[in-house]
Amino acid sequence: MARMDVIDYQIFGSEMQYVEIELDPAEAAVAEAGAMMFMESGIELETVFGDGSQQKSGLMGALLGAGKRLLTGESLFMTIFINRGSGKKKVAFAAPYAGKIIPVDLKELGGQLICQKDAFLCAAKGVSVGIAFQRKLGVGLFGGEGFIMEKLEGDGLAFIHAGGTLAEKNLAPGEMIRVDTGCIVALQPSVTYDIEYIGKIKSALFSGEGFFYATLQGPGKIWLQSLPLSRLASRLYSAIPGLGRGREEGSILGGLGGLLEGDN
Repeated sequence: MARMDVIDYQIFGSEMQYVEIELDPAEAAVAEAGAMMFMESGIELETVFGDGSQQKSGLMGALLGAGKRLLTGESLFMTIFINRGSGKKKVAFAAPYAGKIIPVDLKELGGQLICQKDAFLCAAKGVSVGIAFQRKLGVGLFGGEGFIMEKLEGDGLAFIHAGGTLAEKNLAPGEMIRVDTGCIVALQPSVTYDIEYIGKIKSALFSGEGFFYATLQGPGKIWLQSLPLSRLASRLYSAIPGLGRGREEGSILGGLGGLLEGDN
């Protein structure tokens, strides 16, 4: 496992947040392309294949790492921000839309975290950003988020983003919660993730909730969001004159449109 850089940070803002990371000389942070808000003089950026954690594994390692990112719909490239100066320097990364930035210490979580494909924002250099396949067929077909999620590995700090208001819950062994699939931000690998049929055709068509919802069963910690990006985009699209479908919450069109996604 690559050595993690130890970074200090501070989160600013309430609804549209950004995280400011302080780097010692030679320390670095890795971020999704386009997430940088500002950086102080002395910090240099470098674009790399994958997440930069495979830089010592040669060309094939870098190519495999970058290829995994294609499966999650992310860019082949990430950006590493390195402090080349003589003192502490700061670099900031902004949330992509209204919500909360969540700092997670992977060491405290057992070294792994499973998160939505668009949840990762930035991390200390050395944190690996890979993929996590859903092993259950039902989750892949009807989960709305497909077979593939992102897997963060390492023992350093990582920052993920949740849309709207954040809910954190610790599930006891055997404790189960039912949620909209789009509202899942992240979960520990110890949490069992499955898909359950809502059970009633009338409810699926007219409630606007779709035919399926996710069941998460402990033990482990989960993070939920009140405003998934897909839901926000759907509302904005519907509101555009001439383009929107005139879809209303709970309508039969809304139910049919999200039959499989379970995310309206």
